[in-house]
Amino acid sequence: MFIIMKSLWCDSIETADFEPLQGDAKTDVLIIGGGMAGVLCAYFLQKAGVDYMLVEGKKTGGGITQNTTAKITSQHGLLYHKLLKGAGPEKSKMYLEANQQALKEYTRICSGIDCDFEEKDAYVYSADNRKMIEDELSALDKIGFKGEFADMTLLPFKTAGAVKFPGQAQFHPLKFLTAMAKELNIFEHTFVKELAPHTAFTEYGKITAKQIIVASHFPFLNKHGGYFLKMYQHRSYAIALEKAADVEGMYLEEKVNGLSFRNYRDYLIIGGGDHKTGKRGGNWQVLRSFAAANYPLASERYAWATQDCMTLDSVPYIGPYGKSTEGLYVSGGFNKWGMTSSMVAAQLLSDMITGQENPYAPVFSPQRSMVKFQLAVNGLAAVGNLLTPSLKRCPHLGCALKWNQAEGSWDCPCHGSRFSKEGLLIDNPATGGLKH
Repeated sequence: MFIIMKSLWCDSIETADFEPLQGDAKTDVLIIGGGMAGVLCAYFLQKAGVDYMLVEGKKTGGGITQNTTAKITSQHGLLYHKLLKGAGPEKSKMYLEANQQALKEYTRICSGIDCDFEEKDAYVYSADNRKMIEDELSALDKIGFKGEFADMTLLPFKTAGAVKFPGQAQFHPLKFLTAMAKELNIFEHTFVKELAPHTAFTEYGKITAKQIIVASHFPFLNKHGGYFLKMYQHRSYAIALEKAADVEGMYLEEKVNGLSFRNYRDYLIIGGGDHKTGKRGGNWQVLRSFAAANYPLASERYAWATQDCMTLDSVPYIGPYGKSTEGLYVSGGFNKWGMTSSMVAAQLLSDMITGQENPYAPVFSPQRSMVKFQLAVNGLAAVGNLLTPSLKRCPHLGCALKWNQAEGSWDCPCHGSRFSKEGLLIDNPATGGLKH
């Protein structure tokens, strides 16, 4: 059967079109980025009666959002055991509550939208380490959430156990986004190339704003916040199978490069093959080998890849962009949990802009301490790459690019920018293509 090399979400809906912004403009709030986080920010600001505009460099929902596996859950791997040790019980509980509130808000909004919203239980399983599962359940108990131990699943292999979060959800992300976006003040094909205080510059002119939200996946302004040191990017892959089993839930393996599973209508979506952008990894081959061994009667219909921003402590950066950037906000580093995190970001940032207190702001503060071992690793890796001789260099900060044979792209191992064979920009933080 012919395999479609794009996500099944893209092949089942026509998204709305919006005109580019021509010339100069002025607004109270400018949102940069038309993914899930940006659109939800626009939704809440419009509800609050705030003067705003959203600009998207390409198509609304045409970046990472269209390539998600679209799980809406506050279960983000075996996170809470880690959070409890690093951030303490109070902030761990706040993180959980913020994401549970996001789930509740999705449930409310989706009740009026045809977006294939379904309540599903979420599971994180281990193939061979029951103690990790027990430690996570113990951590959840300490912060007041009753996770459940599951020793039986519908996966085609045995596990050592799983942590179950009941009452989570999944949906069709582009159906949701399209329904939300149609009533919003959006301009597409309006790429922001540069930022100055209260000003964004596009190829068509400049936009002045009292407040600016950078929701562009990876923050592209380098002189504030240090995000090029505090984050790195990860590639992961997905296939959608026909004639495979219904696993009746959303599953994720606890390993960094583990497999994930969920169903959508007649398809089973399997994710995995992860690797740091610019490095080698399993990509689709891992998934296809697994499918051949475990679902021999199934056939692959769709295959796609995505890219995620990873933070040093597995918590997103949501709030003021830097210590001295008045009126400039950031939303990024969703650690592969972009759907729920986008809602958390939109609720938090809209509260900040409208002067409302949000109890969860301290957990996600971009100014929290990031003195982590990985910070030094990221810095040393970037320095080493800068010294690597190469004709192809990333225009973001000059790192040597690596050829991605599986996807036919030039990828930056420092900060994750990606370019087509011809040098056109695919993924930021670079703000332009390769120079020839």
